Amino acid sequence: MHNMSFLKYSGIVAAILAWLVIIASVSINPWFVFTKNAFSDLGGPAATDPWLYNYGLIAVAIFTFMYGAYLAAINEEKIEVIGSSFVMVASIFLALIGIFHEGTYPHVFVSTWFFVQFDIAILTCGIGLLTRMKKLGISMILLFLVATLVAVVVPWPSAATIEAWGISAIDVWVIISYMSQKKI
Repeated sequence: MHNMSFLKYSGIVAAILAWLVIIASVSINPWFVFTKNAFSDLGGPAATDPWLYNYGLIAVAIFTFMYGAYLAAINEEKIEVIGSSFVMVASIFLALIGIFHEGTYPHVFVSTWFFVQFDIAILTCGIGLLTRMKKLGISMILLFLVATLVAVVVPWPSAATIEAWGISAIDVWVIISYMSQKKI
């Protein structure tokens, strides 16, 4: 298990890298308006250097997958392992967003399912945590409930605004998941 300790920080790397990719892509696309566009527009045919956004998402997906694999390896509770597996599935959908960029047929499907899979991961990880760290488990379940409720209820002005909300919820999950880790 000790040889997997280098994966421990891949979740933080993924969270930071995601925002760096978004910020870098926005900075080279001055036409992008947070309250009008979708982040995926930064990887579409109208974008300057769309490869930055698309390959950036694939890189984030790799770190996300590694973090899911790390969590699956260190957790002993079956439900937590299942939750970690959903993180890995979500990461595959994230990579597919970079492959099937804005303007391609499956883009909306893979984008939607990235967030759906991560929501399922957050809920499942929270349920799994209830047996060994009840407060953190409840925190994770509340994160799922609040993030989902706000996503459904708020009249978001653009896809980017709701995507930023979803990414922020994932970032909070990463922090909670670090608090729940056993020492290796």
